[in-house]
Amino acid sequence: MASNPPETRAHSFARVVLSWRQWWRKSVVGTVDQADVIARRRQEGALSARYLFMLSMSAGIAILGLLLSSPAVVIGAMLLSPLMDPIMGVGFALAIGDFNWLKQAGRSLLVGTVLAILFCAFVVLLSPLQTVTSEIAARTRPNLFDLGVALFSALAGTYAMIRGREGTVVGVAIATALMPPLAVVGFGLATLNGTVFSGALLLFVTNLVTIALTAALMARAYGFRTSLTERQTQLQALAIMVVFVALAIPLGISLRQIAWEAQASRTIRGELLDEFDNNARLSQIDINFDSVPVAITATVLTPTIRDDAEKAATRAIERQLGQPVDVTITQYQVGTGSKAAEEAQLAAVRAREAADRQRAEELAASLALVAGVDEKQVLLDREHRHALVTAQALPGAGLAAYRELEKRIAATEPEWTIELRPPARPLPGVEFEDGEPTPQGGDAIALIAWAAKRIGAPVILSGSAADVERVAALLEEQGVTTRSETNGSEGTKVTARWGAPGD
Repeated sequence: MASNPPETRAHSFARVVLSWRQWWRKSVVGTVDQADVIARRRQEGALSARYLFMLSMSAGIAILGLLLSSPAVVIGAMLLSPLMDPIMGVGFALAIGDFNWLKQAGRSLLVGTVLAILFCAFVVLLSPLQTVTSEIAARTRPNLFDLGVALFSALAGTYAMIRGREGTVVGVAIATALMPPLAVVGFGLATLNGTVFSGALLLFVTNLVTIALTAALMARAYGFRTSLTERQTQLQALAIMVVFVALAIPLGISLRQIAWEAQASRTIRGELLDEFDNNARLSQIDINFDSVPVAITATVLTPTIRDDAEKAATRAIERQLGQPVDVTITQYQVGTGSKAAEEAQLAAVRAREAADRQRAEELAASLALVAGVDEKQVLLDREHRHALVTAQALPGAGLAAYRELEKRIAATEPEWTIELRPPARPLPGVEFEDGEPTPQGGDAIALIAWAAKRIGAPVILSGSAADVERVAALLEEQGVTTRSETNGSEGTKVTARWGAPGD
């Protein structure tokens, strides 16, 4: 049988494409009331008292959920968030080239964003909890999953709005990608944590850009064009192009790093498995790209133990990535069959989970006992091995006693970070000799720094100007906020007392 010539096949393909385009224009684009969609989007995206109030309440609930490390509370905040409307307004304005609408939606988005950040920072300043929880840490840098959430949310939201089916559920999807990182930005601002602030801000901007540009592309695909609005001037068109470029810069930077880390993760997994036979299984792997060198910790279930696996894997991974790495491999010998490896992998995971759970319960009981509180008041982050408890006032116990209790428990749990938050007991004085703190004065400074970081309150220093300045410098090196009250005396002691959180 003779085959169709290339020209005939190309002509047939062109007819299929043409018929599909005609169907899309007539059956899909032609059924959309574009003028009504634009009118509703303009109205919903306007800056109003209701929009600002609901955004503030949503931000407040979100930051409390993050501080408590409670996903359920964070989800509750998303039910209230009205961020979808101005962001969709930006996307539709970009699609149709309406500069005035773009300014209106952008202003609503900017004002709401700044208000939400400041409100979250205010809540954090008033809160006794200012610890980076697992929920907060998870929103400090974008990854492919975050981008996927933003992309799918934007596709669902734009489709629902164009087809007239928008509602609370769609708004929740958009808020999922935006409200939690926005609240974390406020946390970073309040605690002066530059790493948390910049990472969460990058995640927020990345998700925002993804949603806005996806909405613009979807609107263009549904036939929204410049002809629906007033004639655009060349200056307006240029300004819109600048907006596109400005929004694309942070997204491009983020995507470049995300793509590299995703490819590096696949390369690392492959090189690790290449060091073992086909029946080996990679049970667990943790990669810290922020450390120098890159830290890789892996657990491998293998029929044959290899003594040189770490060195060989390090050389292979460094050759592929072009940078130094630190590889740690824990090997467990299992049966020779792949099924045995899989069963051993599942058993190891279950055993590890059970052991972690039991150890966490024992740690909570110990902390509750020394702090004089109920076990439910002990906050445990098993993922990041962090424990926090606020102690009750114990008769006759000073700050040094609480620090010693924390040290004793921490010594029994080297893999955990233990924080025992003491009551605001009087701070010790700092003795000086020849312009420098005495050994006892140095111990007092260390105790003041420990207590200030646990309680999260500033320290007010009083004494001679030179001595106060010296103590303040030593404390600020350890991240303690101080305020000085020099009295012009030439004494040999600097006194310290607690200040109000706003001091």
